[in-house]
Amino acid sequence: MHNDIRCSVLLAAYCGEQYLPAQLDSILPQLGDADELLLSDDSPPDCPATRALAEAYAARDARIRVLQGPRQGVIRNVEFLLGQARGQCILLSDQDDVWLPGKLEALFDVLAEGALLAVHDAVLTDADLQVQERSLFALRHVKPGALQNILRNGYTGCCMALRRELLPLALPFPQGIPMHDQWLGLLAQCSGKVAWLPEPLLLHRRLASSLTARGGSFAQKLRWRTTLLAALARRLMKVKKNTNKKSSTE
Repeated sequence: MHNDIRCSVLLAAYCGEQYLPAQLDSILPQLGDADELLLSDDSPPDCPATRALAEAYAARDARIRVLQGPRQGVIRNVEFLLGQARGQCILLSDQDDVWLPGKLEALFDVLAEGALLAVHDAVLTDADLQVQERSLFALRHVKPGALQNILRNGYTGCCMALRRELLPLALPFPQGIPMHDQWLGLLAQCSGKVAWLPEPLLLHRRLASSLTARGGSFAQKLRWRTTLLAALARRLMKVKKNTNKKSSTE
C-alpha cells in the first residue's frame, strides 16, 4: 500500500466514450495531488474507443491509471478495482454521471470522522442531464438499517465511498451476489458506522440500459436476497472466527 495516496476514485468503464469525458471533467478538478483515479476498461476488443479516450486523459494527468478490466461483468470489474486501490478513502464512480462540486471532500470528511462507509443523495437526469427527479433517496424511499436495505436496496455505488478498512472484509466478492454496492453497504452496516448524506452530490443519468439492470422476477429477487444473506452470514462468521483465533493466541 502507498501511504501517500489519500483518495482512490474507481471508475468501471464499458464502451463509455459517449459520456466519459463529462464524467472525467467533473472528477479531475476535485482530485488533489495525493489522490488517484483508476479507470478499468472492461470493453470488448471491438470497442477500443473507451481505452483510447482514457489513455489520452492519462497522458495529460499523472493521477490517472488506466487498467485492463477482467471482462467478467461489472461486479468483477469493481472487485478488481478495489484490489488495485491504494487510497485510504475509496470512491466508486459510474462512467456516465457527473459529479457536483464538493463531492469528494464531503465524503472524505465524513469518513475521516469515523464512518466506515458513506452514501449521498443524487439528482436523477435523462441522457442530456435534464433533471427528472430532485432526489434519488426520495424516489427509492432510501432509509438506513440493514433489514430495510436487504428488502429495498438503498446503496447505490456511484453515491458511495468507503474506508480502506472495509476491504479485507469485503474481498473477494462471493459468487451470486446481486450487486457489489448492496454487498459493500450491508457489510459496512453490520460492521461499523454508515453515514447517509442528504445532500445531492451527483447528477445521475438514467439511461435505458441502467433502467433495466436491476429488474428481475419476484423469484429471481428472492434468490438474490437468499444468496446475499447466506454470503453475509458466512463472511461475518469467518471474520468473527479469525478474530477469536487471533485473540486466543495473543
